[in-house]
Amino acid sequence: MSDIVSRQKRSEMMSGIKGKNTKPEMLVRKALHRKGFRFRLHRRDLPGKPDIVLGKYRTVVFVNGCFWHGHDCHLFKWPKSNPDFWVKKINDTVARDRSCRDSLEKAGWNVITVWECSLRNLPNDDINDALDALSVEIRKNIDT
Repeated sequence: MSDIVSRQKRSEMMSGIKGKNTKPEMLVRKALHRKGFRFRLHRRDLPGKPDIVLGKYRTVVFVNGCFWHGHDCHLFKWPKSNPDFWVKKINDTVARDRSCRDSLEKAGWNVITVWECSLRNLPNDDINDALDALSVEIRKNIDT
């Protein structure tokens, strides 16, 4: 089946997708801030430019979109158009994610990945439970 929009329109649509300050990222950031965490954003000096860096806890948080990072969930489906391009692009992203995670862990950072599917279309109570679990995971890494 071919795409329902022209190549030019699809290109415009895809170029408009943000990599920073996405809805899931903003949800996580607001929740962490409400719980008293202070953090830096997108630090370029760390591998992968983590979305959230909690220096006090030696923890970084990546908030990943399921499609762009090839997550095995209901939100990820391989595109039917231009499959060679997408397979390479997504597999390269997965490999880069793995490499960045390994580099950060070797440098002593705790790496947490929050997936878009864990926050999308959930009731507020379930989202709050997921974010409570995230804050517990972060607090485990405080230097005492």
